[in-house]
Amino acid sequence: MSIQSVGIVGAGQMGNGIAHVFALSGYDVLLNDISEDALNRALSLIDKNMERQVQREKITAEYKAASLARIRTTTKLAELGPSDLIIEAATEREMVKQAIFEDLLPHLKPETILTSNTSSISITRLASRTDRPEKFMGFHFMNPVPVMQLVELIRGIATDEPTYKALHLVVEKLGKTAASAEDFPAFIVNRILIPMINEAVYTLYEGVGNVQSIDMALKLGANHPMGPLELADFIGLDTCLAIMNVLYDGLADTKYRPCPLLTKYVEAGWLGRKTQRGFYDYRGDTPVPTR
Repeated sequence: MSIQSVGIVGAGQMGNGIAHVFALSGYDVLLNDISEDALNRALSLIDKNMERQVQREKITAEYKAASLARIRTTTKLAELGPSDLIIEAATEREMVKQAIFEDLLPHLKPETILTSNTSSISITRLASRTDRPEKFMGFHFMNPVPVMQLVELIRGIATDEPTYKALHLVVEKLGKTAASAEDFPAFIVNRILIPMINEAVYTLYEGVGNVQSIDMALKLGANHPMGPLELADFIGLDTCLAIMNVLYDGLADTKYRPCPLLTKYVEAGWLGRKTQRGFYDYRGDTPVPTR
């Protein structure tokens, strides 16, 4: 399967990062979002992040210009139909993802590979709602995409070997490393990472430590580059809660029960960096703990 063109659904934090790395690797990219403003913000951010790479002499100014020229945008989902590979990078809600794939199906080439950047939702279940479960996979990039080396490849029960091999080659061309994961809730990285964050929120909830002491303890005591609450703000508290709910529902084990304090923050709209408030308040010059 020769993959030259890539359609990306969703121009948010993950979608624009995925577009960035594919364009740098020579793929033709068509980035889709329902919002023209979101697409413009994504292009501006990609430009800014590539310029940072130019300043660090990782790429040349000429290569940056050529890479940016490979990215086109559209608000019309149907225009992604001719792509060799589709990567869905929309919000972490199963109904939204299913609706996107159902809307795409009438416009796709028979050989188009469908993938989801989901961090937790069943690939087998998403694939079953399409006309090509054998050409459907989980394609989970880590955030921030241009920096993080890992890509999780998740096969659904029906995924065929040519599809897996084609995506493995794509990961290699991107200069990243693939880790194969079985199709169980949250796969590998988030099966381990998000419950750790949830436990950190419980530690805060129960008064064992405050935000600052919990983050300092893990940074200095476990050599983590970011504390778990700082990391939760970076990921998005709504995403953390969604993944915990997938684990809790999918594995039926009380150890995955989302912390009530995490739920409360999400209900308040304090979702972390993207809303300027989460476990830290980012509205000033320096982040300030909120508890």
